[in-house]
Amino acid sequence: MGPAEPLQNISISAESPRGSERNGGGAAGADGPAARGWRHKCAAYVLALRPWSFSASLTPVALGSALAFRAQGTLHPGLLLGSAVTVLAVHGAGNLVNTYYDFSKGIDHKKSDDRTLVDQILEPQDVVRFGVFLYTLGCVCAAGLYAVSTLKLEHLALIYFGGLSSSFLYTGGIGFKYVALGDVVILITFGPLAVVFAHAVQVGALSVSPLLYAVPLALSTEAILHSNNTRDMESDRQAGIVTLAILLGPACSYVLYAALLFLPYLIFCVLATRYTISMALPLLTIPMAFSLERQFRSRSFGRIPQRTAKLNLLLGLFYVLGLALAPAGALPGL
Repeated sequence: MGPAEPLQNISISAESPRGSERNGGGAAGADGPAARGWRHKCAAYVLALRPWSFSASLTPVALGSALAFRAQGTLHPGLLLGSAVTVLAVHGAGNLVNTYYDFSKGIDHKKSDDRTLVDQILEPQDVVRFGVFLYTLGCVCAAGLYAVSTLKLEHLALIYFGGLSSSFLYTGGIGFKYVALGDVVILITFGPLAVVFAHAVQVGALSVSPLLYAVPLALSTEAILHSNNTRDMESDRQAGIVTLAILLGPACSYVLYAALLFLPYLIFCVLATRYTISMALPLLTIPMAFSLERQFRSRSFGRIPQRTAKLNLLLGLFYVLGLALAPAGALPGL
């Protein structure tokens, strides 16, 4: 299901566990070096996953499940949990693939935000093994979903392996990220694909309506990637990467970011005025969107991807809540 950059390109920075050991090596502690080293290793794995980006996976799963609840009046908690773990596993694996290939291609360096491999916080083989484990976990969870859900095997496999492939091919293999196609991958994977996956697992069949309801969330998620790529425009150009932000340039990139931020609110306004007022709930986040727009316009890109991800999470939660509060039959297709 692989929400890919999810995103995979979104950067993190962390203090090297090895540096921490050097700084505190002389202090006596209750646990020995082995225990401290184990904890540092676990912390490094968590950082490599970039868990702050997981809102881009969880909100589509929540949205797809909410749409299924509106359609059939029931919700299977086990299928919801299984869908979330499956999508998160593939998303996390995709993040590790991004880390590995960016490092192996010489894109990450000492001034990069993601220095997991550059600073030897983890070794390349650690990242590869962890990525394989997560992909395996995702496949096991998908098999479990098939055993419990009434969804046809070919339909589940089509959606799941489509997402898994996109999570890998974003930087591995073809490397869509490097040829200005990464935005298309993210727009499809973190919106329609993940929402349809969660919805289909619940109702046991594919449907068109989740594709339409996924649009606002997909646009918001794409804003995370675009803000990251705009921030990294110069370093990406020097590394030989071609992103949509580079093709558009600073001025047009701002226009696109503003459109990605505010188009979802336009959609929510239409839904609220034509169908049900509960769809106005996501509008509560619009002050945050205006703050991000001002920050982007002033080219103050520090932590703007993380702040955009926070907006994406809140927007998604209010969206799901609005769906849950909508009267029966108030929304088209549900």
